[in-house]
Amino acid sequence: MAKKKSKKLPLAYKPVGFVLGWTSGTVAGLAFRKTWKLIRHEDDAPDALDRDRRWGEILLASAIQGAIFAVVRSAVNRAGAKAIERSTGSWPAHEKGST
Repeated sequence: MAKKKSKKLPLAYKPVGFVLGWTSGTVAGLAFRKTWKLIRHEDDAPDALDRDRRWGEILLASAIQGAIFAVVRSAVNRAGAKAIERSTGSWPAHEKGST
């Protein structure tokens, strides 16, 4: 019976995961803007289609943004999974190697 519950938990976690993903994206965007302002003293980071920006600026901004998004997303997802585990006693994802 516990096995049946553990199969349903990842489905029940999906709405929580969605909210956490949205939240992490918002937090990461704010963190990137603050970081870019600290590094380059500019309010706006370069976009790939900014004609007046050099390749180095565009690639640097993309690398920093990607790193920040990955770290924030991982931290938020991990914290959410730990909270679900504390409240339900089950980890919200299937164990590796199990079906």
